[in-house]
Amino acid sequence: MADNTLPTASGSFGDKPVLTFPDTPAPTELGVQVISQGTGELVESGDDIEVNYYGQVWGGRMFDNSYDRGSSISFPIGVGAVIGGWDEGLVGQAVGSRVLLSIPPHLGYGERGMPQAGIGGTDTLVFVVDIIGTTSR
Repeated sequence: MADNTLPTASGSFGDKPVLTFPDTPAPTELGVQVISQGTGELVESGDDIEVNYYGQVWGGRMFDNSYDRGSSISFPIGVGAVIGGWDEGLVGQAVGSRVLLSIPPHLGYGERGMPQAGIGGTDTLVFVVDIIGTTSR
């Protein structure tokens, strides 16, 4: 069921998405919406996860994505190596899933933001993440 407080994403797994934002303020807590459910292994805390992703500031501009680079990224998940919203929102998801994450500042880059990426300290971040694989460490 769609959550009308979260943005919608065009395209399907593997496609660079386009986000459409609702006319509501950004949620203050983590929003996780599985756009398409994968059938692979479940991502566990401590795994190395491989993903493609698209990141945009709520109602603002895209700040980073792996689709344009043509290469996925891998990193440890659930162990504090990435922002909290990724750790909380991706652990437990299945490989092959496309997941939308709405990440409030306290689970993103905090009050410092990430100025070099154009992310302010009060910005809510929205990611569409395609989970390509997971490997137990």
